[in-house]
Amino acid sequence: MAISKKFLKTKPVCKVKFEVSNEQVENGEAIYIVGDFNEWSEKSTPMKKLKSGKYTVTLDLEVGREYQFRYLAGKNIWFNESEPDRTASTPYAGVENSVVSV
Repeated sequence: MAISKKFLKTKPVCKVKFEVSNEQVENGEAIYIVGDFNEWSEKSTPMKKLKSGKYTVTLDLEVGREYQFRYLAGKNIWFNESEPDRTASTPYAGVENSVVSV
């Protein structure tokens, strides 16, 4: 998994690319990114499957903020970014969110 950031000079926006390897997915399930940036909507931000088998999505995020997120594979397999900027506690026991800072 990987996160890459490209800050725009003309706008207070950062293009953040999220990438997930196909090893995180069983049976070709869809992957969604779910977080603060889409009001934790489980189906609003699908990731695109590349020919390499990796999944990717690029989001325009407002600079100067932190965003909590997680990945959702299929209907109920939640997992975190392996290399987030940091993690954050949640009200759910034993669960943390990944955090990206822009």
